[in-house]
Amino acid sequence: MNTGHRPTALITGVAGQDGSYLAELLLERGWALHGVAKPGGNDGTVNPHVAQHHVDISKPGVAQVLIRDIEPDYVFHLAGISSVWRSWNDPVLTTRVNGVSAAALLDACFTQQEASGKRIMVVNASSAEIFAGSGVSLQNEGTPIAPTSPYGASKALSHNMVQVYRSRGLEATNAILFNHESPRRPETFVTRKITKAAAAISRGTRDTLELGNLTSERDWGWAPDYVDAMAAMADYGKGDDFVVATGEAHSVADFVTAAFEAVGIDNWRDYVRSDSEMLRPADSARMVGDATKARDLLGWAPTKDFDQIVKAMVEFDMTEEMAA
Repeated sequence: MNTGHRPTALITGVAGQDGSYLAELLLERGWALHGVAKPGGNDGTVNPHVAQHHVDISKPGVAQVLIRDIEPDYVFHLAGISSVWRSWNDPVLTTRVNGVSAAALLDACFTQQEASGKRIMVVNASSAEIFAGSGVSLQNEGTPIAPTSPYGASKALSHNMVQVYRSRGLEATNAILFNHESPRRPETFVTRKITKAAAAISRGTRDTLELGNLTSERDWGWAPDYVDAMAAMADYGKGDDFVVATGEAHSVADFVTAAFEAVGIDNWRDYVRSDSEMLRPADSARMVGDATKARDLLGWAPTKDFDQIVKAMVEFDMTEEMAA
């Protein structure tokens, strides 16, 4: 990437878990960064070195103007409604935010590239949820796309749009991200809900934790590792599809066990209530990814294993508890 000029990147969803880690990584590289955070979102968390743009890229013409003004070398599209549960409550908004925004951004990048003759590399955050109904237990880039939720369908739309624009000459890549966690995960996610509760229960500031299905299995990775994978896709410079996953399945109960063990509680079942009300319609039972292609072509591999991830999150939540 030594073209003599400082690369410019746009990150959508820059205030989110992945966006914030990616911004840190690219700033360390000395890149010029622009970010879009959702209107009314928490801007205070965004690194001050990121030039922020308060726009809604799903609205007509907005992405076009943004890309023309910034003239990015790289676009990382990470913004989205990332909760399957929320997508059932507002399928139309989910489709607009996750699907229409991607289409608008891809078209804006393609138009800009055609007009300027300057290449733009796009990395789109696709999702394991596009495979939820595939019936395949180990999923790779060739697994049939079969979403079972509005969230999965909206991500499948973005995924397909990337492939459409790639065939038109845009270097566009799908990062098919399996579940990835960190202390920056919002508390609406089951993982962060568990680690926060374990910390609070161990400190005596809480008595119970209510969860839905304890048996559903996921492939859980460390968010900074997954952000490294997306940066590697940008460096690779050629549009493609890559599964980013650990290849290991753990149940929600495993996560609870590890979290409570990290605070020294062995009998977690005394504190956890499983509530069938919280079960989601068509919750996919088992999602595990095969990241062989990312390992082979990008040289990517996860650095933290399951127990280390849970422990890192619990340790963070323990210091938060102490501070409170």
